[in-house]
Parts: sequence; C-alpha cells; structure tokens
Amino acid sequence: MVNHCEALRSPNAWNFALSLFILFGILISYLPQHYRIIARRSSEGISPYFVLLGTTSGTFAFANILTLPTSRADLACCSQISAFGCFAGTLGVAQIGVQWSCFTVILLLFLLFFPRASPLSPPQPPKSAAPSYRTAVLVVGICIVHIFFTVIVHLVFIYRFPLLLKSCAQFFGIAGTILAATQFLPQIYTTWRLQAVGSLSIPMMCIQTPGSFVWVGSLAGRLGIAGWSTWGIYLVTGVLQGVLLVMAIGFEIRDRRDRKKNDPEGHGRTNGAVRNGNGTAEEGQNNERTSLLGGEARS
Repeated sequence: MVNHCEALRSPNAWNFALSLFILFGILISYLPQHYRIIARRSSEGISPYFVLLGTTSGTFAFANILTLPTSRADLACCSQISAFGCFAGTLGVAQIGVQWSCFTVILLLFLLFFPRASPLSPPQPPKSAAPSYRTAVLVVGICIVHIFFTVIVHLVFIYRFPLLLKSCAQFFGIAGTILAATQFLPQIYTTWRLQAVGSLSIPMMCIQTPGSFVWVGSLAGRLGIAGWSTWGIYLVTGVLQGVLLVMAIGFEIRDRRDRKKNDPEGHGRTNGAVRNGNGTAEEGQNNERTSLLGGEARS
C-alpha cells in the first residue's frame, strides 16, 4: 500500500492531461443529446430498451470500478497524499461516474419528454411497434430499483465479504459488458425501423464513437489487463455506436437531399420527421403527440 501511494504522489503529466481531457470530453459529449431532447420537446425515436440497457450497464460499470481493489487502493491513498495526487489518481473513477450521471439524465429526459397522444388530436390507428408511455415508466422504475440493488450488493461485499471483492467487481464488470454489448441493438433496430434519426443526437455520437476507443486506451493503461472487465465495456459500445452513427448519418443525408428536392426554396421544414417502413416521411406525426410536459413535439 505504501509503495502504491508513493506512486500516486507524482502523477505522470501526460496521463493526467489525457485523463482530464477524457473527463471533460465525456461531459461535453452528452450535452448535445440532452439539448436535442429538450429542444424538440420529445424523446421520439429513442428506444426505451436502449435507455434501459444503457442505464443498467452504466450502473454496473460504476459499481465495478468502485469495487476493484486497484480503485479502492487509490481512494484509500487520498488520506496520505496531496489533494492534487488524490484527484489525479481517481480520475478513472470520476470518468465513469460522470458517464453514468450523464446517461441517467437521458433516462429522466426520456420520461419527461416521452411523446403521448394529445387529447386535441384526432384518433390515430394503433401502432404495435411504438413503445407506450407505460413502457417508459416501467423502464425508469426498473432502472431505479436496479441502482438500489447494486448499491446494496456493493455494500454487503465491502463490509461482510471483503475477501470476495475482486469476484464481485468481476461480476459487475461481466454483467455490465453483457448489457453494454446489447445496448445499441434495440436502438439500431428502432432507428432502422423509423428510417429517421428522431431525437438521437448525431454530434453526440460523433464525439463518443472515437472517444470510446481513446477512453479504452486510457483505462487499459491505468488498470492493465486485470481491468479488462472495466474497459471492455467501452470497447464493445464503441464498435456498436459506430454502426449506429453510420446509419444515422446515412438517413440524415438522405433526408436533407429529399428536403432540397421537394423544397428548393427552403420554406418548408421537416427535419427529424419519422418515416414509415418504406422510407416515406409521415407528415404531421410530431404534432399529433405531446410530451409529458405538455409541449408539442418539435422537429
């Protein structure tokens, strides 16, 4: 422990700068997604199962790094080293904590701005493929219960089974990796079915996709091969998010070409319009459904 703490007293300048850059990069990367949902006053186009898997995998990832012996040793050294050394040594924990917090904000915005049928709009034929508001509430409830369950398990292993902490951390990491590996699959399916980006933020994905691989390198350098259960999560999500990004850019380019072709003067505005399975824009859909806060869904 003494040698470990001594190593944290003088952090490597390059690793510190890179870790700090990644920390702020994670925070900034989520802001476009938060803004897009709020600006459109709708979370239409975002799969509830993507939100569910993203939140639960993020919770497991945060619990994983807090339970890892290496991270606990870093945190324990904070009482023996300077505040700067403590801050630099725990940046890996801070990165995953910020990522979890930002995705939790998406979870809340997803529910607050979930599109609901307006009492003033004419009756619409049921759409079996569209998620219901009850599904959105259920997703949020499951995520909250999962957070409390993870916290309880984490505390039980710390105070009752400290010798099994590494196994507990690996369980969190493996569970998080499995959830993360499937996280983008329902969103890829939803985006393909709608043939539109909806409330998904392309700038967020443009930042996060290459950033995921930089983050993997940073965490792997800090935790080594033994921390594969931590950085493996972000390797998998980076690849799948890249697939979703390519698809979203393709749909956005197609929609812009259609808008220029149908409205060369630029008078009309159908940005973000959800298309049907044949790729045809469904005009007025955004005006027929309202969010929980009562505003009209905007394109």
